[in-house]
Amino acid sequence: MSLENFLYRLHFDTENARPSDREVDWEDAPLTYKMYRGLPVIPLPEEVPLSLADQRVSQGLSLHQLGAWLWYSYGLIQISQGLLTTTLADAGSESFLPHVTNRRPIPSGGALYPSELYVYLKLSSIPPGLYHYDAAHHRLVQLREGNFDHFLSRALGGSCPVNECFGVAFVSIYFWKNFFKYDEFSYRLQGLDAGVLLGQMQEMAKKFGVSTTVHYQFLDRAMNALLGLSAVQESVYAVVPLSFQTEGSMQSPTQWIERGEETASDLMGELSEQKHVHVMRSKRRRKYPALLQMNEAVMQESTHSFTRYSDHLESKWTRLSDERILLPRLQKPSYDLAQFCRERFSPEMDFIRKRTDQDQVARIMEMTMSALSYGSDLGKVPEVAWGRLSLYVSIHQVEGMQDGAYAYEPVEHALYPIVYGDLRARLQDGMTLENVNLYQVPLCFHVAGKRDHLINQLGFRGYRIQQMEAGIVVHHLLLAAFTCGMGGHPLLGFDVKNCDDLYNLETEEKTCLIQIPVGHYRARARFQGGLHG
Repeated sequence: MSLENFLYRLHFDTENARPSDREVDWEDAPLTYKMYRGLPVIPLPEEVPLSLADQRVSQGLSLHQLGAWLWYSYGLIQISQGLLTTTLADAGSESFLPHVTNRRPIPSGGALYPSELYVYLKLSSIPPGLYHYDAAHHRLVQLREGNFDHFLSRALGGSCPVNECFGVAFVSIYFWKNFFKYDEFSYRLQGLDAGVLLGQMQEMAKKFGVSTTVHYQFLDRAMNALLGLSAVQESVYAVVPLSFQTEGSMQSPTQWIERGEETASDLMGELSEQKHVHVMRSKRRRKYPALLQMNEAVMQESTHSFTRYSDHLESKWTRLSDERILLPRLQKPSYDLAQFCRERFSPEMDFIRKRTDQDQVARIMEMTMSALSYGSDLGKVPEVAWGRLSLYVSIHQVEGMQDGAYAYEPVEHALYPIVYGDLRARLQDGMTLENVNLYQVPLCFHVAGKRDHLINQLGFRGYRIQQMEAGIVVHHLLLAAFTCGMGGHPLLGFDVKNCDDLYNLETEEKTCLIQIPVGHYRARARFQGGLHG
């Protein structure tokens, strides 16, 4: 299989990435969370705070604070029950089926949550070691006990002083959890899902005064072996050291220490083999050779294969025209992240028309692109990150703004018009599913990235890095919309070529990665209950 053709299908030929004649075997669907058997567990306090105000700490997380951090990052926070409407073809009548979902603080494609969250912790309240966050029971499952600072520092290529951190978080992808529904198209979803989780963890870290740096490059097989993961089922996508130091005091990951070559094979030889038993419920699992081939292709066996990302090939912002709208610089809004987690909702046919103004557009734009100022082993210069990802928007009936498609320039905090007019019909026609009414939506955002998916600089690993960064941006966009009293629905079911043509992206060697309609919405009829203690 050509990996280039595989990635092309994921974006421009999605019908061939998802067989149209295959029915989803819902009776054999996997759990949306992973559960281990026969391992030591540490229950986390059930008294989770309803507000995250005044949670900042300077040294040492208590068990209560750790529980709140994990629960608001990736816990099961609510149970929601609604009704699915089905039409009987033979009778032409409608029936209603109960539909129960376990809701988490963040969105996921199909609410399937392919990511899993692991942590390496050195806290006084629990034994040092590696743990899996068991979201189903809100507890930690111990995978290995002991100090692994030296191992992790070497697996990260010497780019982080792990001994100065109180912990490290690992975001993995369990392939089958959404492959069973989306087939090969799940590979595109998995990177985005992991990125949204990273975005939420970064926001949680800010609330607790924790510094984070996202590492996209590491010795994959060594990390998987440390956690006891089978690479044919699950693989680590990102590693996030956690520290109470100020951001500027931690060694920049772009200044890697040259300590000679480290290999995954050498590090794995230092570990005792561990095989854990876990439950995922599915009895009939199809094979996914394309996903495994991609996962194998991106793995880094040696620290010498780590690539220092460079911006010297990045094209600088090209002024599209002399016409522009300078957006107002607004004070950063105060918001309760816990409230966002509880009230987050992805409207579908629930959007309604309501007053939208330029200030709301300005706030969403600025908050969204500020997400790319985070620390990572790609560097922390926003202008460089803005070369990797861009933000575009189609506007309808926003006070003080003409309908049309615009490009956002974050340095100037300005919108540049590309084409004027009511674009709702064009965007609605480009939807592959009629699950969102775009005629009721004032703002339809598109996150765009390099058309080569960073492969020229970072190899095939660049594709999943691009998707994760797009997920981080999507998370901040949804949070920004919440501060404006609006909601958004991330979508991949749209005609990419249509949107690329709308924004003239091919001439800039970019492509749309995800579409997010944003607007006001009405409450949906459903029963909903919180799971906090």
